[in-house]
Amino acid sequence: MHTLLTHHLYPLSVGGSLAAFLTGRALGWPLELIVVACSLMVLASGALLERVMPFEARWRTPHGDGRTDAVSAVTLIGLVDPAIKAALPVLAVALLPDSGALPLFPTGVPFLLQVLLAVAWIEFAKYWSHRAHHTVTALWWLHALHHSSQRLYWLNNFRFHPLNHLLNALASMLPLWLIGAPTDVLLGAAAVTQPILMLQHANLDLRSGYLNRIFSTNEVHRWHHSTRPDEANANFGSVFVLWDRVFGTYRYSNRSNAPAGVGLFGDGGGYPSGQSYARQLSSMFTPACCHV
Repeated sequence: MHTLLTHHLYPLSVGGSLAAFLTGRALGWPLELIVVACSLMVLASGALLERVMPFEARWRTPHGDGRTDAVSAVTLIGLVDPAIKAALPVLAVALLPDSGALPLFPTGVPFLLQVLLAVAWIEFAKYWSHRAHHTVTALWWLHALHHSSQRLYWLNNFRFHPLNHLLNALASMLPLWLIGAPTDVLLGAAAVTQPILMLQHANLDLRSGYLNRIFSTNEVHRWHHSTRPDEANANFGSVFVLWDRVFGTYRYSNRSNAPAGVGLFGDGGGYPSGQSYARQLSSMFTPACCHV
């Protein structure tokens, strides 16, 4: 069982989520509930498996980051995400001409192809948004919250500045609303991508093999959290590494399978990483020179 999970946790998670979604779509079940349920199951599985098959034993010990991660998770899930979901359709309508959504999304092609096209755009938009957050100082100051943790584990998947999260959503989802992407296509894209995101920061000793060249697995993504700029300024893909490979920012080595350390570069450029969640958020109003 351990070997099965070590090598196949990603395909099992994605395959299970997609199968549940397609079954629910065929039977008329509530699709958003299915996506949320599958995501929570994968997240809970990762959290439990960290106890028995951790990649790094020291990452199981809190580094004074548990409260920040928990507060950030509650803020994103309980406040920011619902607000974004409510606001995006309203914003799209406000930006559209009186005739309604621009009929540009290819709804005439098979459903799974529609989902893949939506995923490709979402990944493209998030890739460039993420890359900008590493190259523009003001944006990096927002993104530094995500990188300020000195360990990787299941909960810091939700360690994001609300504005960082909002900018990613505007870049990736608003254009799809504007061109008339159907709701079930957007939920289908979530059914494919959410399980990967739920495992991306997991402290799990996985060996995903060739999938590391397709997905932004926890093996690939941990290099992005390196304290070394030459390692961290890479692997910007949200779920897939397609655009990293296209634009030359894909980095992975299975020799040591991990950077020497994770966190901010050097002394963090003055970022208040050891302080409270509220202090880290408010630092955006008085940023010092932050190394990118």
